[in-house]
Amino acid sequence: MKFGLIAAAAAFGLGAIGAGFAISHVGAAAMGAVAEKPQIAGQALIFVALAEGIVVFGFITALMILGKV
Repeated sequence: MKFGLIAAAAAFGLGAIGAGFAISHVGAAAMGAVAEKPQIAGQALIFVALAEGIVVFGFITALMILGKV
């Protein structure tokens, strides 16, 4: 059971780190683009949301490892 907890923590933790890295780069680029062309704010938000989805997949994977789903 302890290895399952470590695996779930790794799945969620590494997913969160990866998402943070992606959001930092995508968010900075998106805000730079919105500063130049304000009408593309909605499109820029979509790319940030796609990067945020990595955390959701990590959370679902962690729940599946723990057997809660």
